[in-house]
Amino acid sequence: MDEQRFWDLIEAAWAPLGVDEARRALATRDPDVVGYEMPEYTAVEKALDAFVEGLRGLARDLGSAELTDLDRVAERMLHDIDRSDVHEVTDGSDDGFLYARGFIVALGREFYTAVAADPRIAIEDADCEAMCYLFAHLHRERFGDFPDTGSGISRESCRNPAGWRD
Repeated sequence: MDEQRFWDLIEAAWAPLGVDEARRALATRDPDVVGYEMPEYTAVEKALDAFVEGLRGLARDLGSAELTDLDRVAERMLHDIDRSDVHEVTDGSDDGFLYARGFIVALGREFYTAVAADPRIAIEDADCEAMCYLFAHLHRERFGDFPDTGSGISRESCRNPAGWRD
């Protein structure tokens, strides 16, 4: 249920921005097409700040438990695509790779699932730093501390042993 709520909030934040077709085009493109050269990428990139503000607005009044649950889902999503094959496409330092994974999550379930299945769908140098800790920062703003997700995993780069076997 938490994961569905997470993706529903992502979609609700994108809904008023008019870039759903652009996000879909990025998720379903031929992996040999360079994503950042597509006009759809430009449209999404221009809407990214408004998306983040919209998502913050949708989550601003949530309680501690729900923000913690949403942060746990974000943490899991970021952790699961913390893989060398995804990094190979996105490139970047440890922080840069975290922010690239933030972009992948921010674009929504369809893009996230496409990248998880075929990392060539990821877009080099695309990033959304705010997505990586959005729910944790909201929790701190409202309740004075970062949430304890209790997951035992990390969203930081190169921390998913299954994704970095080599």
